[in-house]
Amino acid sequence: MAIIDELIASIRADSPVREVRVGLFQTAVLADRCGLASTLSQSHTCHGHAAMRDAGLLSERSARQLAYLARSGVPLESAVGVAALNALLDTDEANCVEVNAGSLLLERARGKRVALIGHFPFVPDLRQAARQLSVLEIDPREGDLEAGEAERVIPEADVVAITGSSLVNRTFDGLLKLCHPDSFVAILGPSTPLSPLLFDHGVDALSGTLVTNPELVLRCIEEGATYRQIRGVRRVTLFREGR
Repeated sequence: MAIIDELIASIRADSPVREVRVGLFQTAVLADRCGLASTLSQSHTCHGHAAMRDAGLLSERSARQLAYLARSGVPLESAVGVAALNALLDTDEANCVEVNAGSLLLERARGKRVALIGHFPFVPDLRQAARQLSVLEIDPREGDLEAGEAERVIPEADVVAITGSSLVNRTFDGLLKLCHPDSFVAILGPSTPLSPLLFDHGVDALSGTLVTNPELVLRCIEEGATYRQIRGVRRVTLFREGR
């Protein structure tokens, strides 16, 4: 079973959908709680320029129904599905610590070989801290590696940081399988499900987002905010016991 299917199956409750917002950089689904996911451009997929099916009618579904869209090969639909999933997951907030992804990796990466899937703003600092940093990207910038290098780079890394967007573009399972059993594996970004189920698959840390002010978050998204510009959230990390 794919990990996204396990996550959907772990949902214990449902809720009516109040709002769905698909912004330029972020997607939000507001039910009883608000969940986020990264909005991926069509260039991030091999499935073509497919449109959102049933656009304008999504808020008439339940959050669980929207969560099944996480299985979609259409990136806009998948983003809505992951956001709905994150809105429904039972997160152990008491065990979430106020550590963001950048700080976590800087601490863990010193003197280590690091594979970072996704180009994050903290790359320059991480490059200085790590013994070796390999940044893998579908749309590589200067100094990045092509995503196809994953099979060569990830198994040799001491620390592997995977963008939660890989759940949206359906590459997550394959990337996780490449990680060495002794490596420290972290999932990063707004799409990251804060679910301990991922610890059963070798993940050590989940650096994601808890929405504290849904109205403010929705306004930021509809005004084109990047993840770093979104207000009304807590950026937290959930660690596997002993890690």
